[in-house]
Amino acid sequence: MSAPADPGDQSGAQPGRPAGSQPGPQPDTLHRFLFERLGVRGELVCLDASFQAVLSRHPYPGPVQRPLGEALAAVLLLTATLKFEGSLTLQAQGSGPIRTLVVQGTHRGTVRGLARWDGDVPHGDLQRLFGAGHLALTLDPTRGERYQGIVPLEGAGLGAAIETYFGHSEQLPTRLWLAVDGNRAVGLMLQRMPGTVEDADGWTRTVTLADTVEERELLTLPVQNLLRRLFHEEDVRLYDPEPVAFRCGCSRGRIEQTLRALGRAEVDAILAEQGDIAVTCEFCNRGYRFDAVDARELFTDSVVPAGVKDSMH
Repeated sequence: MSAPADPGDQSGAQPGRPAGSQPGPQPDTLHRFLFERLGVRGELVCLDASFQAVLSRHPYPGPVQRPLGEALAAVLLLTATLKFEGSLTLQAQGSGPIRTLVVQGTHRGTVRGLARWDGDVPHGDLQRLFGAGHLALTLDPTRGERYQGIVPLEGAGLGAAIETYFGHSEQLPTRLWLAVDGNRAVGLMLQRMPGTVEDADGWTRTVTLADTVEERELLTLPVQNLLRRLFHEEDVRLYDPEPVAFRCGCSRGRIEQTLRALGRAEVDAILAEQGDIAVTCEFCNRGYRFDAVDARELFTDSVVPAGVKDSMH
């Protein structure tokens, strides 16, 4: 973890950086902060270029942009708490105008996402946007077992649905505040840490204070100013910012694996009908094309002598 600021500095400002010296939240960064004596940790994430990168892939209408931005911010906040290498995927599915929303974040601070919708999408709460549906959070560690939790898709926004997930799963008490406009998506999270603390009322007090935050403040205030505004009577330790970015995990190699899984007969049938195979990644719109020669090489390479295979691992 990065070197913290002076814990006695209640403004939470980092040494050598005047509070309020930057216009709005620091773009494409995640800030961790800690209320040491209260047993509460927090994070604030701001997505600018990374949010715009996701929006540029598809012509998302305004009512779709908001839950997509909320999901991107929320997933980065949650992946920052992971104790393992891997990914966390949020998937919301429903019967309403927005049929599917998928966002995936990794322990490296990268995120990607997409949404699918039908017709005109109204503004409103989750029920109006998604209809009857559910929210699934999937933890997929690089090593270890995959875990998934599912809760009803209910509440004013995705933050409320995620809080319901934490309440049902009996994990650490967690609260989120999310804000989105046409340019950026910002998220604030507080989480109670396990164990006993000096101030038993610390969790309730910090949540009550955070509940006073306005979307405008989340979207426009530098993190030092925001923490001072919300928690000026508390000792807040603010850590150095960490970068976050849009990254898609697609690659030609992964597409090749998918085609091999289809089998040679299916691939040959597609080639006979279409002349070649064109695959477009829905997350980033990158296209991959395979002709008959490429397809033949797929299955030629799929049989590897045991000794060679072993040397590749």
